[in-house]
Amino acid sequence: MAEIEANDYNLNISRYVSTAKAEEEVDLEATHEELVRIENEIRQAKAKHNSFLTELGLPTLP
Repeated sequence: MAEIEANDYNLNISRYVSTAKAEEEVDLEATHEELVRIENEIRQAKAKHNSFLTELGLPTLP
């Protein structure tokens, strides 16, 4: 009751109950490892693609 009185008898729910959702924790180490893995896959795919382009006499990707 003291809290309600301190809030000038305002019964707005948001004054008393938080509706904010907790942020999901991000595992930075796992995320970093995944990004490194993906980057390696991209590098390998690009090298393979460039070898095909070279065989066809076309300019390669940078």
